[in-house]
Amino acid sequence: MATSRLVPSNQLLSCLLSLSAAALACVLLYRRWKRISIDQLPGPQPQSFLLGNLGQFYRGEAAGADFAWQQEFGHVLRIKGAIGEDCLLLSDPKAIHHVHHSGYTYQKQTMRRELARLLLGKGTPWAEAEDHKRQRKVMSPAFGSTETKALFPIIFEAAELLCSKWNQLDPLQNQGSAVVDVYSWMCRTTIDTIGLAAFGYRFHALEEKDNALRQAYARTFSKSFGNPSKCTIFKQNMLQYLPVPVVSFIFNHSASFDQARETKRIATQVSEELLRTKSSELRIGSGARDILSLLIKANMDTGGGPKLDHDEMLASMQVVIAAGLETTASTLTWTLFELSRHPDVQAKLRNEIRGMPTANGGGQFTPGDLEDMPYTHAESLRLHPSIYYVLRQAAKDDIIPTSTPITTRSGQVINEIPVAKGTSVFVSIAGYNRNASIFGDDSHSFNPERWLDNSMAKTDTPLGLYGNL
Repeated sequence: MATSRLVPSNQLLSCLLSLSAAALACVLLYRRWKRISIDQLPGPQPQSFLLGNLGQFYRGEAAGADFAWQQEFGHVLRIKGAIGEDCLLLSDPKAIHHVHHSGYTYQKQTMRRELARLLLGKGTPWAEAEDHKRQRKVMSPAFGSTETKALFPIIFEAAELLCSKWNQLDPLQNQGSAVVDVYSWMCRTTIDTIGLAAFGYRFHALEEKDNALRQAYARTFSKSFGNPSKCTIFKQNMLQYLPVPVVSFIFNHSASFDQARETKRIATQVSEELLRTKSSELRIGSGARDILSLLIKANMDTGGGPKLDHDEMLASMQVVIAAGLETTASTLTWTLFELSRHPDVQAKLRNEIRGMPTANGGGQFTPGDLEDMPYTHAESLRLHPSIYYVLRQAAKDDIIPTSTPITTRSGQVINEIPVAKGTSVFVSIAGYNRNASIFGDDSHSFNPERWLDNSMAKTDTPLGLYGNL
């Protein structure tokens, strides 16, 4: 007999959303009563009461709204969320530094945490506070400088294989040139690299176009992080006001997340097999220095240090795969795109790369060579960040300092922002990366020279590309 899938009915969802709206109204009344409000900050007019400015933020070109609002209102502004909620949007370096260096005052929203749990398990994207500290402490040694440099031959091998595959493409298929789906190839190269570097395992994605794990993640990322409908934006924003068990129930059983659950099943199956194999190798003393081996060794340490349980270990593996796959492939794709548009930059880059093996007296690159290649490092991570914003929620009342004074709508000049508990804070990574006061008037242009000619403004805040890690 066929069994029916347990899915919340429309009536149940409507009831839950009504409760969410009521909870949001209580939050707004609380803030008014506490007289903590960001309502007077400059910002755009909402497009509607139900969605505020969220339709513009989520449905347009990535970070397009951020850039337009930054140009008009500055680097600290108020945008409207669902049902009149006031949210902060930050691209100010001092404000961002405060958010990311205030302990766990600014935490992940319930809906975001549950989505991370559904896709990746209870790893670092899900964890908060002590759980987050413990997991990071266990994982950090596997990502040290020495450990990372040891992976260089694996990365170089993958790059050589990719070049070999591209050289085999038929140039006659398009009148003397080959059309290359760069992003697809970058995904395949990246997952092969992660497999060897992280787990000592060959996924063979470059040889087999239809790699099940890569395709599962591609479908899930497209569905979960693509261009959402207005209805989806509204429902997801309402979820943050529901109790965690209710949100978990929806994510665990709603048909909308079938693809995410299937991807999680495939990833868990692969992770279980890799963990079992690698643990057996280590027990007989034949383990390597890949990331998984180092994690298992750290977890097997008989000292009193922090440990990961079995599910957390699986989650950590899935975080390495998913986070590394999409971000690396996207960054490489955008970099090659910009290089194709700037042949002069491409020529300088080629000269630096080709000259390095000659300069070091050998025929191959070494990890140390990369440290002496400033042009290769410049610009590619700035213009097109793979994650263009981070969303946090204030866990308590707080004061956020700013780099420059802000003139409120009432004419008051302030240097800090009062933030009420529960306020949603959007940290615009893309907006910060194109902040003209830091990167110059051509901050929207691809220009590696800005990193080499000291033309960028110096700030008192030590916040760079990795300042939020």
